[in-house]
Amino acid sequence: MKKTILAMHTMYVTEEIEKQRIDNLLIKKFKKIPKSMIYRIIRTGKVKVNEKKILPKYKLKIGDQVLIPSMEINIKKNKNINLLLNTQKTNSILKKILYEDNYLLIINKPSGIAVHGGSGINFGIIEIIRKLRPDHHFLELVHRLDRDTSGILILAKKRSALRHLHEQLREKKIKKQYITLVHGKWPKNKNNISAPLLKTKLFNNKNIVQISEQGKMSETHFLIKKKYAEYTLLLVTPITGRTHQIRVHTAYTGHPIVFDTRYGKKDLDIKIKNKNLHNRLLLHSYKMDFIHPYYKYNITILAPLEKNFKKYLDSLL
Repeated sequence: MKKTILAMHTMYVTEEIEKQRIDNLLIKKFKKIPKSMIYRIIRTGKVKVNEKKILPKYKLKIGDQVLIPSMEINIKKNKNINLLLNTQKTNSILKKILYEDNYLLIINKPSGIAVHGGSGINFGIIEIIRKLRPDHHFLELVHRLDRDTSGILILAKKRSALRHLHEQLREKKIKKQYITLVHGKWPKNKNNISAPLLKTKLFNNKNIVQISEQGKMSETHFLIKKKYAEYTLLLVTPITGRTHQIRVHTAYTGHPIVFDTRYGKKDLDIKIKNKNLHNRLLLHSYKMDFIHPYYKYNITILAPLEKNFKKYLDSLL
């Protein structure tokens, strides 16, 4: 354990952390810093949101800019990221780039890698790419993907690009489509699911999302892409962007996503389990449409399925 100085920096609020209280967010983010210190830097105005002093109960909004002051923190020296950077798997992440210009870097994120460190994870995609691209002075996640979900992940290379894309997220101008394989025969008339989702934290500090009247409204559209004997390949369009939304909605219908260890069914997964393949969550962010934050033209990004996903589909034929 050693002491280090955390440099002053700005954090940008995405859809995943919106509506959280600023005090709760900082307490979770900086576990090594005493709560008393967190509340002190908020009350004294050292933490600012959009250049203004706020109260600990302030609820964050998409696009908010949170200024974090310089602080001394205790951290464990972590050599893992440097070791990982020497592996073929990590360097292959740069080969996953789908699009890049002076404003955006878009990759086809592999399954099994978190988008950022935290909650017991030392590092994620954003930390890896920052190490691999040290010349990028600004590099921030525009949105998030679950650790086990593969597919399109957008990173902003300029603050102006991040603000513009967050505005599109708020106005629901960014259209996302996913491909997923679910158990059973999906009903032909089940084209839309609309239900309130409530996120709670379990004893092991993991988030679980459930259908609940106390939750936030969510909506997902489904289209059957291909039918198999005991499975259905779906094209999924989330209208809202709630945590684990697609995974919960499919499980709610009785047709959970294959290899979903949190919301799926082990007895069904065992039937398709293949010892020769990595049994990953079969959910992939396949397509995204948005307006370029600088050039203002429409962009459509397509991310091909990972080899393992394709192999599972081929094994069903």
